[in-house]
Amino acid sequence: MNSITDQAVTQPHPVVSAEQWLSARKALLAREKELTRLRDEIARERRALPWERVTKDYVFDTPAGRRTLAELFDGRSQLLVQHFMFGPGWEQGCPSCSFMADHADGMNVHLKQRDITPVAVSRAPLAEIEGFRQRMGWQFPWASSHDSDFNFDFAVSFTPQEQAKGEVYYNYGARFFPASEAPGISVFYKNEAGEVFHTYSAFGRGVEVMIGAYSMMDLTPKGRDEGDVAHRMAWVRHHDRYESSAAKPAAMSGACCHSRT
Repeated sequence: MNSITDQAVTQPHPVVSAEQWLSARKALLAREKELTRLRDEIARERRALPWERVTKDYVFDTPAGRRTLAELFDGRSQLLVQHFMFGPGWEQGCPSCSFMADHADGMNVHLKQRDITPVAVSRAPLAEIEGFRQRMGWQFPWASSHDSDFNFDFAVSFTPQEQAKGEVYYNYGARFFPASEAPGISVFYKNEAGEVFHTYSAFGRGVEVMIGAYSMMDLTPKGRDEGDVAHRMAWVRHHDRYESSAAKPAAMSGACCHSRT
């Protein structure tokens, strides 16, 4: 039995016959099917969660003018919000949130066919958002919550006073977070009476649901190849800032961070 090694693959891999490979693959397939069934079960439990009524009148700046949260639904009953880390005065949006957003335009047309309106929301003023959006070439709806409590109420923005304490409330617990903005996804439902309900939010690694590229990486021998470090997404750049397609992982500059918890 021979083995193949690679600098980025940390353990040797046996080279076996076709029959042995098929046997190992079928054993893994059984585990994959367990995961698929568990994912379906958790999705059912997620849909069965209780809802909370949204009573505050949140208003956002959009290219079409000022819009309430209810108006962001754009005629559909479900609203999916990406809490995009882009604070007032930032030179650019968070690289990790941009990595998430790079997946949006392709899937949004399909989401709309299932009664879901996708939108990104950031605290940066609309003019700063639009400038960055133009640079990145994105088309998805993106609203500014600059004059709203929305980000703070949904625990993805933190006041200087909160940060001064050394911990903030994020991902359903008190923890240290190195930036004033954090990533997340929130889901809302609007009934025929126009009432809006908060049905779900996910933070930290929960936002990986948006990153289809990760699912592809997970199929390969090197996987995500991020190393066992605190901020594994340090390799991520804005898609117009990679030096080459073969760029090696490097330290990420700026205040943005993707939590691994």
